[in-house]
Amino acid sequence: MNFKEQYYSVVDIETTGNRMSNNRMTEICIVRMMGAEVVEKYTTLIDPESLIPDFITGLTGIDNEMVAAAPIFADVAQEIERMTRDCIFVAHNVNFDYNIIRNEFKRIGFDFKLKKLCTVRLSRELIPGMNSYSLGKLCNSLGISLENRHRAEGDTDATVTLFQKLLEIDQDGTKFAKFLKGNSKEGTFPPHLDRNVFNDLPDAPGVYLFKNQARKVIYVGKAISLKKRVLSHFYSKTSKSYLMCQEIHHIEHIPTGNELVALLQEADLIRHYYPKFNSAQKKPRAAYQILHYKNQLGIIQFAVGLVKSYDYSIVTHYDRARAVEQLEQLCADFNLCPRYCSFKTQTDCSSHYKLNSCKGVCKKEELVSLYNIRAKQAIESLHNQNPNYIIKQPGRNAEETCFVMVKEGEYQGYGFVDQYASIGSMEDCKDYIDRKTANYHTNQIIRSYLKKYGEQNVVYDQPLAS
Repeated sequence: MNFKEQYYSVVDIETTGNRMSNNRMTEICIVRMMGAEVVEKYTTLIDPESLIPDFITGLTGIDNEMVAAAPIFADVAQEIERMTRDCIFVAHNVNFDYNIIRNEFKRIGFDFKLKKLCTVRLSRELIPGMNSYSLGKLCNSLGISLENRHRAEGDTDATVTLFQKLLEIDQDGTKFAKFLKGNSKEGTFPPHLDRNVFNDLPDAPGVYLFKNQARKVIYVGKAISLKKRVLSHFYSKTSKSYLMCQEIHHIEHIPTGNELVALLQEADLIRHYYPKFNSAQKKPRAAYQILHYKNQLGIIQFAVGLVKSYDYSIVTHYDRARAVEQLEQLCADFNLCPRYCSFKTQTDCSSHYKLNSCKGVCKKEELVSLYNIRAKQAIESLHNQNPNYIIKQPGRNAEETCFVMVKEGEYQGYGFVDQYASIGSMEDCKDYIDRKTANYHTNQIIRSYLKKYGEQNVVYDQPLAS
C-alpha cells in the first residue's frame, strides 16, 4: 500500500459525556485527505436528542440552546458516510471517536466499519520521548497551532497538521503498515503506555498495578497469566476499560508464583491504595468478635463486639448474625447463662425466648467458680475450632516454595522460602512471613480456596508462640 496515495478521514467529535455507552454526538468535523493533501472539510453541530451536562458545556462551550436547531445524526449520516467512504479513519485517541460514530450508525441500522489509525499511538512510535501525548501538549511541543480547543473543527485542524508530520516522518510507511495490519491491536492499546512496559510482563501468576501520569495507582488486579490478563483490559469495549486505558501511563507487576497469594495481595493492595477504577473490595466490612472478660461479680462474661473492642477476643466473624448464632450455641452447649452471654433478659435468664439451660448463677444458685469452669471450657472449645495451619503453594520460581499462614482461624500473611528449607510447621515460617492484615475479603479468599481444593496442601500445627 502506498500511504502517500491513500484516502484518509481525520475526525474529531464532541459528545454529551466521556463514556463509550449511552453517549451522543453534539458536533463533528471531518477532513478528507489524499495522502498529506486536504481534499474536503465537513463540520456541523448535531442535536444529541438528550441533554448536554453542565460540565460538558463548561469544557466545549456547546450547550442545549446551540444544538436545538441542529440536525439529528440520522439527518447527517449520509454525508458522514460519504466523507469517510474508502478512507482510513484517523483520530487522536481513535477508539473513542470511532466507536461513538459506529454506535450512532448502529442506532439507524447501518454497519459502519473502517480501518483506523490513532495519532496518539503513531506519535509515540514516530516521535518518542515526549512528556505527554495529549493533543494540546503534543501540539505545543511540536509548534502546531491549536485554536478553538475542545471544539471539533479546532481539534481536527490540529490533528491534520500532526498527521501530515507523521506521514512525512514515516517515509517508507513501515510504521503505518504495522498499525494497519489485520491482526494488529495497536489501535486498542492504551495511548500513553510504552509498549515495552507491556512486553516485559511475564506469563505467570501475580498482581498488576495500573498507574496514571503522576504514578498514582488507579487499578489493581490479579492474574494467573499477567500478560494475558492485562491485555484483556486493553481489548475490552466497556466504558470503564476505555476510560481506564486513557489514564494508564505505567504498569507495575508483582510476581506471586500462585493464584492464592495473588488474590490475597490484590485484596491487600486495594485496601491500601483504594484505586479509582476498582469497585469490588473497596467497601469496608465490619468485623465482629466473640469476646470474654470478667465482670464486677467475677463472672466470665461473653459478648459480641466490633473487632478490637477488647483484647480478649476468641473468634472473628464478618457477619454479626453468625457471631451471635455461634455464641448462642456456645451458651447452650456449656449451660451458660444467657444474661452473662449478653443476651437480652429481664432480671435473670428465665425470660430468654430460646436458651434455658442456665444452672442458676444469675440467681446465686450456682457458685461463680463452678460456672467459670464451664465458661473456660467454652473458651477452649472455640480456640479448638480455629486451628493453626499453613497452606503450601508454588513459589515464584523453581528454586523456592510459598506458604500462607493462618493462626487461630485468622489470616496472618505469606512468605517465600528456598525449596530446600524445611517449613513443616508454623514455627519454621516465623522468620519468612510477610505479615498482613486480615479482613473480610482475605477471609473469603481462604474459605473459597479450602472449599475448592480441600486440605491437600494444608499443614496443621500446634498453637504458635507469640
